[in-house]
Amino acid sequence: MADGEGARAPWYLYLLECRRGTYAGITNDLARRYHAHCQGKGARYTRANPPHAILGAQPFENRAEASRAEYRLKQQTPAEKRRWAACWALDDPSVFKELSP
Repeated sequence: MADGEGARAPWYLYLLECRRGTYAGITNDLARRYHAHCQGKGARYTRANPPHAILGAQPFENRAEASRAEYRLKQQTPAEKRRWAACWALDDPSVFKELSP
């Protein structure tokens, strides 16, 4: 690796379980974004339907790949989204519970 080149943080496609349904989004800082959703500072949907849990998160090398995957996930049924999330469940979701209100 040449000087000045650092490892880039991955982008994540994530799925939240909310008060009424699920919410899918992308971010390059999963903990910060989940905290924003919990504080009512995230997307309009999560302001009206606060998240209860993060169901899963899949890493991607860049934003474009994450955005394409988000589009595909949003075309699926709620049951299909939850099956996807089960494959990408977080090993240690406790960090997200600590951020919850």
